[in-house]
Amino acid sequence: MIRFENVGMRYGLGTEVLRDISFNLKRGSIHFLTGPSGAGKTSLLRLMFLAHKPSRGLISMFGTDLATTDRHDYPDFRRRIGVVFQDFRLLSHLSAYDNVALPLRVAGASQETYHDNVVELLTWVGLGERIDAKPATLSGGEQQRVAIARAVVGKPDLLLADEPTGNVDPDMGDRILRLFAELNRLGTTLVIATHDRSIVDRFPAPELCLEDGKLSVINNKARRRNLLDRDPFDRARS
Repeated sequence: MIRFENVGMRYGLGTEVLRDISFNLKRGSIHFLTGPSGAGKTSLLRLMFLAHKPSRGLISMFGTDLATTDRHDYPDFRRRIGVVFQDFRLLSHLSAYDNVALPLRVAGASQETYHDNVVELLTWVGLGERIDAKPATLSGGEQQRVAIARAVVGKPDLLLADEPTGNVDPDMGDRILRLFAELNRLGTTLVIATHDRSIVDRFPAPELCLEDGKLSVINNKARRRNLLDRDPFDRARS
């Protein structure tokens, strides 16, 4: 799904915020992206979303080397990626329903084909009675849930979630993780950036751990054995 080889990234002429990043993510895998504030997690997600170019190194997405890909083809790649941003990026003039439906509308789908799915998703994240609400009338946690519904509504091949449970209570956080688990069972590859160690400790998915712009991969094999190979999101489904 994704391959990074000795990737570096800088903003403008500054020093590199990511250095010598190398990893492979298999299709259908789940990984947590961890590390302290300022370690480069959001920058790494920006590279995966094709919102920024690396300063060096090789990136392959969906089996295609991006170095040989025309930037005009990037929108086609992005349509295969769902993203939950920390700043939500909702359109203020659109209702919760229309914000969630937007990726499908842009892709050319008719409302008849997606209406029920959009309503079901908003209900799943606890906003079934607020589908007509504009972002300005929603709390931060509610806006985040709209953004999550928008990111998953198209059943993307890859889901990048930046602190998806940061503004919600633990019960809703488990519900969101259950939603992600359902997507993963359908084949979506998940990368979940989080500061919440309780999530990482509960679910034995490998970690991409960033610190000072350098990455290490932690497989958590011991925790897998302790859980006797249970489904990593089993608790979220209960």
